Amino acid sequence: MSGATSSGVDVFELGSEHEQVVFCNDRASGLRAIVAIHSTALGPGLGGTRFYPYASTDDAVTDVLNLSRGMSYKNALAGLDLGGGKAVIIGDPAELKTEALLRAYGRFVQSLNGRYFTACDVGTFPEDMDHVARECDYVTGRTVAHGGAGDSSVLTAYGTFQGMRAAAEQVWGEPTLGGRTVGVAGVGKVGRHLVRHLLEDGATVVVTDVHRPAVDRVRDEHPQVRVVESTEALVASELDVYAPCALGGALSDEVVDTLSAVIVCGAANNQLAHPGVEKQLEERGILYAPDYCVNSGGVIQVADELEGFSFERAQQRATGIFHTTRRVFELAKSESVPPAVAADRLAERRMREVGRLRGIHLR
Repeated sequence: MSGATSSGVDVFELGSEHEQVVFCNDRASGLRAIVAIHSTALGPGLGGTRFYPYASTDDAVTDVLNLSRGMSYKNALAGLDLGGGKAVIIGDPAELKTEALLRAYGRFVQSLNGRYFTACDVGTFPEDMDHVARECDYVTGRTVAHGGAGDSSVLTAYGTFQGMRAAAEQVWGEPTLGGRTVGVAGVGKVGRHLVRHLLEDGATVVVTDVHRPAVDRVRDEHPQVRVVESTEALVASELDVYAPCALGGALSDEVVDTLSAVIVCGAANNQLAHPGVEKQLEERGILYAPDYCVNSGGVIQVADELEGFSFERAQQRATGIFHTTRRVFELAKSESVPPAVAADRLAERRMREVGRLRGIHLR
């Protein structure tokens, strides 16, 4: 069997930065999953499990490699002693997700002997992690009833809001969104909580989501929120801040050309559609708060479970995202680079300097 995917791309070439990629197949339950461990320089890889109906295995491989690499940088920048990993389960969770499938997946994660800790992501929830944990010791993001942190989107939204405050301070001199118009694309998990923080801070909020029930729930909770029918309509609106909170690739050439917002700060992973978009944002005078910097509240929350979960402690750590984002902007300014490059440099510096200590042998 070769190392090539169906499109002829060599997996070793595609994942040349990665330590390990594992393909998991259990025909009886219908499980087809991929676990990617990008780096364990700072500790075991931690990252969620995404359950999604990918169009092809190639798409799934590309996604899990990108997401796991992003987790290395996210965990490093968040100050965690954890590396980067991620998993994807291929299929529609509404049709395929069963206890048997989740427990089969748990056994595969267990076989990695602690090199990878899993948690929730798109398509998976704390209740799913409880099933995984019946076969696996390396699970976070469990329900409160089982000693876990529960819904990690709570602190993901809180951290994103802290990053947005830091961006507001950079642009307008004050760390507040009061009196500003913020467009939130995606109000399912994280976006819904972010809307509440923004309204409490005095912002005007415009939202959109492809899933109509998510929009209806936000409107029921916050009747003052304005709704537009599509992301394209939202991007074309008069905004001060644009917050992508759905899937990745939100910042394409077309979006950057259209945006009226002067800040982009959202919770979605891998927002830059391709390398070079960060430079286009800078050229247009748009301040980009790097996604993995501001959306790390969720991983901070689930990582806290490894010490015995305390919401207060996790929230205090997530509050530090404000200061981390500020450091990113300061470095970007001092080194004359886009914030995305500055964030990478800070994360890489920590992986290099702290990861070096792994070479010092301890019994």
